[in-house]
Amino acid sequence: MDFKIVKEMLKKILLVTFTAAVLACHAAPQPQQMVQGVSNIVPDEKQALVCKEIVALIENYNYKKIKVNDSISSLVLDKYIKDLDPYKYYFQASDIKEFEQFRHSLDDDFRNGNLNAPFYIFNVYLKRYNEFINYAFTQIKAKQSFNTNETYVFDREKMPWAKSKTELDDLWRKRVKYELVNLKIAGTSEAKNAETLKKRYEALKSQATKLNNQDVFQTVMDAFTETIDPHTNYFNPSNAQQFNEDMARSFEGIGARLQLDNEVLKIAEVIPGGPAFKSKLLSAGDKIIAVAQGDGEFEDIIGWRIENSVSKIKGPKGTKVRLKIIPSGKEMSAKPVIIELVREKIVMEDQSAKKKVETILSNGKPYKIGIISVPAFYADFKAANAGDPNYKSTTRDVRLLIDTLKNRDKVDAIVMDLRANGGGSLVEAIDLTGLFIDKGPVVQVKDLKGDVEVSDDTNSGVAWAGPFGVMVDRLSASASEIFAGAIQDYGRGIIMGTQTYGKGTVQSSIDMNRLVNPSILQRLSALVNKGGIAGKNDGVKLGQINLTMAKFYRVTGSSTQHKGVMPDIEFPSLYPMDKIGEDTEPSALPWDEVRKSNFASIADLNPLKPGLISLHKQRMDKSLDYKIMEEDIAEAKKREGEVSLPLNEVKLKAERDSIEAKTLVKINILRKSRGLAPVKKGDKIKKEEGFDFIQNESLRIMADFMQLANPKGKAVVKASPAFN
Repeated sequence: MDFKIVKEMLKKILLVTFTAAVLACHAAPQPQQMVQGVSNIVPDEKQALVCKEIVALIENYNYKKIKVNDSISSLVLDKYIKDLDPYKYYFQASDIKEFEQFRHSLDDDFRNGNLNAPFYIFNVYLKRYNEFINYAFTQIKAKQSFNTNETYVFDREKMPWAKSKTELDDLWRKRVKYELVNLKIAGTSEAKNAETLKKRYEALKSQATKLNNQDVFQTVMDAFTETIDPHTNYFNPSNAQQFNEDMARSFEGIGARLQLDNEVLKIAEVIPGGPAFKSKLLSAGDKIIAVAQGDGEFEDIIGWRIENSVSKIKGPKGTKVRLKIIPSGKEMSAKPVIIELVREKIVMEDQSAKKKVETILSNGKPYKIGIISVPAFYADFKAANAGDPNYKSTTRDVRLLIDTLKNRDKVDAIVMDLRANGGGSLVEAIDLTGLFIDKGPVVQVKDLKGDVEVSDDTNSGVAWAGPFGVMVDRLSASASEIFAGAIQDYGRGIIMGTQTYGKGTVQSSIDMNRLVNPSILQRLSALVNKGGIAGKNDGVKLGQINLTMAKFYRVTGSSTQHKGVMPDIEFPSLYPMDKIGEDTEPSALPWDEVRKSNFASIADLNPLKPGLISLHKQRMDKSLDYKIMEEDIAEAKKREGEVSLPLNEVKLKAERDSIEAKTLVKINILRKSRGLAPVKKGDKIKKEEGFDFIQNESLRIMADFMQLANPKGKAVVKASPAFN
């Protein structure tokens, strides 16, 4: 959606010459306070510029209209320290006392692009991190006794900071002992356990050596922007690329998922249809040790950070990349194989909308129900703006699935599964709603000026006119809540699940490069590419900010902020409601209302709801799955308060065996009820034997709905003739 305020903001900013920023590029940066005993990470000129512009954007265009002052500085400091060391494993009380000097100065520092204080704090953290990793190595070698009555406090969030290194040494001694006793309970030898843990800590230390100033800057900006509100986020250049690829559900490359294994890049999966798949030259488990662009020289990538290696392998479609491969199963000393691939556009189908059909027998009658699982509201805006007629989006994918369900599968009803769908494109939420209603308002948006704009579905007709339901849970957020709320408000379908997340704010993605005068980018490029060509700024990427600039409201005028969408048929939440949700975020915007929009509901489903709830409750009173689900939720809630574990092998094993035995009994009780053979401890349950109880019950609710609403089999909603 193009909001007027976004257009005005960008137009105004892009006309500005950032004189102050130019001067900043000339000014000598303030000296960074160094931390002894560690390779210090320092900020650069790009980050100083980005920091200043983020302060300006927040103060002028964030929905909260907030002033970055001493109070904000204090909150940012607390959040930054907590983000670095949430369970108080690294910093000592003396460190925290030293950091107090920055409590009321970060606001002025950020406004001036001075990042020395947070980078200094990070370098202290890095020093402590390395100290305790090194200490852990000594404890791995030490003789351990697993029959004492010691206790390991793993969650120290609410405890005071350690007063000395000796106190933290003791914590780390217990941490290593806990990891060793865990491995011992698993049944491996002490020598093997020590080697396993040594490799684990070596990997942790290696990761720390690869940290750079982009990582630190990302952490600093996360603490800053999330103090303002939970959904204003800065993405450094590599994270911005990943965010946009996730939104587009596509990228350009060879079509392989990669992972780092002991400093070596390994192929985790070959994506069907991509160049790697079609070449038949690559397999899961193959190791990539070097990369060359076209006919250029190979670069050895062993020991590189994964994102740096991936950036070399990805590239524009139509370009050539060569890889040196050690085939799966061969030692690193084996002669590498050189392969050549031409990059293509890869569509991530496994992360796109999917459908399946289930048949439910209710009162002796079978009902075929199509389930469309939508993991996110995605859209390839770049391809759409380029005029690609086949650009990828949620609505386009779902429309095709509906067409198949309706014409080939001949389903009686459709259920949209939005569980764990965190949202995405607001435009897609509106367009997707339009597949199920004829015309009319879908969502209202209030900008930071207080102006309310109503966004309508303007396309005549519907793609599906029959019985419809939507599944949601606590992780359904933002665009999911717009869609579910509109379906509920129009009386278009039944909402089933738990209260949703409650994110009712709108973010606009802004490329930071667009906000900076080109002459500044040229100067930055000269600084970054010392000795390079002046004026060449292709390599200067400043990242992206998703800025909260508006709030959205349902057509009834109610915000989903904090409150979310309440389902018509409610299930117990599998997620802790007091720990997950917008109402748990201290910087979240409040709930409010605007005027009701001019919409006409399709049907009044309220008279049907008591009957649906009653039939659902009758089933739940007799349901073994429901009873066990409630028991599991109660047990998880009880365990939430646990902050420590015994280090006594016998006690820890007894606790673990007890939990595993109870779990196994429950699994086999449920398997027996479904006519499946029992499993033993350690058995792997086949994927096809998995059972989604909440989905199954939601389909039964839909069968009830069809029987109560359509005793004569009439359509719930009349479709426009153009779609019949």
